[in-house]
Amino acid sequence: MKEFKKFISKGNVMEMAVGLIMATYFGVIIKSLVNDIIMPPIGMILGNVDFNDLKIVLQQAKEAVAEGEEATAEVAIKYGAFLNHIVTFIIVAFAIFMVVKMYNKMKERMEKKEEEAPAAPPAPSKEEVLLGEIRDLLKDQK
Repeated sequence: MKEFKKFISKGNVMEMAVGLIMATYFGVIIKSLVNDIIMPPIGMILGNVDFNDLKIVLQQAKEAVAEGEEATAEVAIKYGAFLNHIVTFIIVAFAIFMVVKMYNKMKERMEKKEEEAPAAPPAPSKEEVLLGEIRDLLKDQK
């Protein structure tokens, strides 16, 4: 239990949790962007096509007409929804690429600043230390 408390109290766990929550809602926003903003105009240009409705029906749905009959669901390949997911993935991948690119630039700037920072003055040589000790001894004699 102590090990678990130590693990959970680390800052990285909290950062990871916040990142996961942010990523989840970022995905929802991107999905809405694709489904509600990007794809409708593309569908309109292509002749008022709703990409979510694009599918190849393999088996039509059947309703139960008689009492002993079972209803069957439609079996279809929904390639329109698949296209929406591809566009969503491309947008998310591009957004993540931009974030990583900005992070790398920021990291590079920080490293340059550290390199440009003036170095600490070099330690005094043995001769300088010895001369300092002689000076201190002469001061003590007065």
